[in-house]
Amino acid sequence: MLMAHPAILADLLEQYKTLHALNAEEGSPEARQRLDDVAYTLCIATSTRDIDAALTAARHQLTGARPEDESLTADA
Repeated sequence: MLMAHPAILADLLEQYKTLHALNAEEGSPEARQRLDDVAYTLCIATSTRDIDAALTAARHQLTGARPEDESLTADA
């Protein structure tokens, strides 16, 4: 199974949390679409089918993940 890079998952979680806190689902069409897009991407990144499962899986995958991962900056 492919796994998203921890930095990507952390960013997606932060975006979802921010959009949800701003009540984007009740906001403009653009805000709702952005929330839907982030939720969909989280589902794809975690191989899940609903946002609750995606959030749980992403948090689980990030448990113990290093905040800095040299694989992003390593020379090929």
